[in-house]
Parts: sequence; structure tokens; C-alpha cells
Amino acid sequence: MSDSLGSGPAPAPPPQTTLRRRLAELRGPAVAPHPLDARALAALAANPGCRRRALLDGAGVDKAALATALGSPAPFGQSQFAFMRGNAFEARVKADGGTELMRLLSERLGGEAPAPTPGEVLVPDLSAAGPEGRTARTALALREATEAGSWALLDHPLLALDVAGSPAYLEPDAVVVHPDGRWTVVEIKSFPMIDGSADAAKVGAAARQAAVYVLALERVAVHTEGAEVGHRVLLVCPKDFSNLPAASVVDVRKQLSVTRRQLTRLTRIEDIAAALPEGTTFDVGQRSGEELTAAVESVSAAYAPECLAACELAFHCRGRARSEGAVEALGRSVRGELGGLTTVGAVLAAARGEAGDPEDPTVAALRRAAELRAQVLGGLPGGGRGPVPAPRTEGGAGCR
Repeated sequence: MSDSLGSGPAPAPPPQTTLRRRLAELRGPAVAPHPLDARALAALAANPGCRRRALLDGAGVDKAALATALGSPAPFGQSQFAFMRGNAFEARVKADGGTELMRLLSERLGGEAPAPTPGEVLVPDLSAAGPEGRTARTALALREATEAGSWALLDHPLLALDVAGSPAYLEPDAVVVHPDGRWTVVEIKSFPMIDGSADAAKVGAAARQAAVYVLALERVAVHTEGAEVGHRVLLVCPKDFSNLPAASVVDVRKQLSVTRRQLTRLTRIEDIAAALPEGTTFDVGQRSGEELTAAVESVSAAYAPECLAACELAFHCRGRARSEGAVEALGRSVRGELGGLTTVGAVLAAARGEAGDPEDPTVAALRRAAELRAQVLGGLPGGGRGPVPAPRTEGGAGCR
């Protein structure tokens, strides 16, 4: 009996173990995984069709180092001065047990209840070994504060969120537990709030990032009796270029709905990895530039000009899109309007009447636009040089 049992096939490893091993092979067995933060996750959710970014982020590949190895480094991220200024401002906001932060929160989200005194606010210790330990300690602190029915300030808690089959660990600036069981996300930013309002684009980016934290908190609240995650987050910024904090409330229900929907649409990472050629790796320390280029190009991308502000590989992807004449380089709206015309060359050929179905509404609109352009240029001093110019070469001074 024992001999027959011992000679049987070894049990297959759990799917999660197999996936982690495969992701380690992709980034390099000796390379520590690059953490996936909420900012990157919000950018990933905004472009769910990009399998390249989903795989690289899920595998923990350092995209900045990869972009440098590919010869297309991107000036991405905060300057050292901005980073230090942001840390100094956050420390001021959270000083004295978060007294100023709790005052701002009470003014904006506390209703008619008075602001809590420093002695009323619990500030639990969230230190633990490893990300799994910190995540578990954060969940425990949230449950204990909710059950106690008291104010609590969690400074840099750690939350976990499953992204396309791979765990992502997220660290909001703070989470406040209200006595009624509400949990409020606090985002502390270094951009100024002038006359009570801040730059709309920066506020929008902060809202998308906060929505990721709210989504992760909801996973914990499901297992916590009496807990409710607020969809209104507190945004704290310097007031009028000073170092004094000011706060506003941002409703992230729209961003939360979009992020939830987009993350569920992401192709699972194991499916993307299974389609790669054997031996594919993004280990910058073990592969040449040519080998890394081939590895990157083996995964499809969904480039758009918005990527330049959100992804370290954007300059590489833009160069590829331009060299192939892909209309994606002109923007998502242009790509959507052009239908089946996927290259700039095909668009120009259709406009000149050299290709395309004249019954196609897109082709007809392009030819009509070319005719109108030729008429306008023909009526100007100096005249036009033909209806549609030839496309610029890659070495030309194209639009950036």
C-alpha cells in the first residue's frame, strides 16, 4: 500500500504558486518585485486594453529601468525637491497626533459633532513584518476601532487589492475611522489650493488615486460589522502657496465606478504570460537591449498620448507607434473616428482617392475634407501645393 502511494505522481503546485513563479521568471529570479502603487493602478485602470502594462506591473517589473535599457528613458516622477516638500507638508498636517488633520476633517465631514480632542483619537501602531503582515495589522486596527465606536487615525495603512490575478499593496496617506463606523480616505498633496480650489487636472488625478484606496477598503469593510466606506474623501493641500493646510471634500463615486469596471475588464495576467514565447524575460541585468526590445514587443500595447503622463514606457511605445504610422499616436478620439483605417498612410491614401471604399462614411468624409482643404489653400496667396501632402518621415520635425 505504501509503495503504491509513494510511487504516484507528485501533486501539482497551487495555481497561485505557479503564477508567482512565472512572474518571477519574467522580471528575473534575482530581481525584487517593483511595488504597484495606487497611482500606477489608477493609470492601469484608465487604459485596460494595454496588455503590456498589465503584465509588467503585475510581474513587478521596474518600467523605468526597462525604458532606460530600451534607449527611451522617460522624465517620469517627482523631483527630489518636490518629494521633500511633500513629506514636510504631510508631517505638518499629521503633527501632534493628527490634531490639525482631525480639525479639518471635522469641519468638512464631521457634521454638527465637535472636533475630537487629541486624547479621543486612537493612533494604532500598524508596524508588522512584510506586506502581508502590515495588511493584516491594518485590517485588525480598522475592525478594533469600528467595534470600539471611537475616532481613530491610521497613518499610512497598507491595503491589498487583487489586480488581474496578482496582489497589489496600496498605502494611502491616512484613513480616519469615525465613531459611527464610517471610514474616510485622506489624501495629502503638495500642490496649492488657491482661494479654496486647486488645479482641476491634479484634483482629478488625486480623485482617481483615492478611488483605488476606497475600492481596497471596501474589501476589508465587507468582513467588518458596522463599517461603511465613505465615497467622499478629504483632500488636504497647502493654502495659497503657504505651508498652512487647507482641505476640500472630493466625491469619488464616478471614479470609483469607472475604476471598478475597468479593473474587472483587465485580462488576467496568467493568460497574457501563457501567450509569450518560451524564455521571455524582462531582466535588464541579464538581457541585451535587442533582446529586451523583442520581449517588450511580444506583448501588445495600447498607446495613447495620455500615456506620456502616466507610464514610464510611453516614449518607447510612442516611437514604435510613429514608426509604424499608427493612428493611435494621434489620440484615442482620432482613432475612434477613423474606424478601419489604422495607419496614417492608409488615411492619406483614402483622402487622396487612392484607396478605400468611397461608400465608407469615413473615407467619404476624408475625401471631402481634402477637397475643402485644397480649395482653401488654392485661394490663399502663394496657392496650395496639392490636395494632401505626403506624410513626414520619421526624422522630420513632427508634432510632439
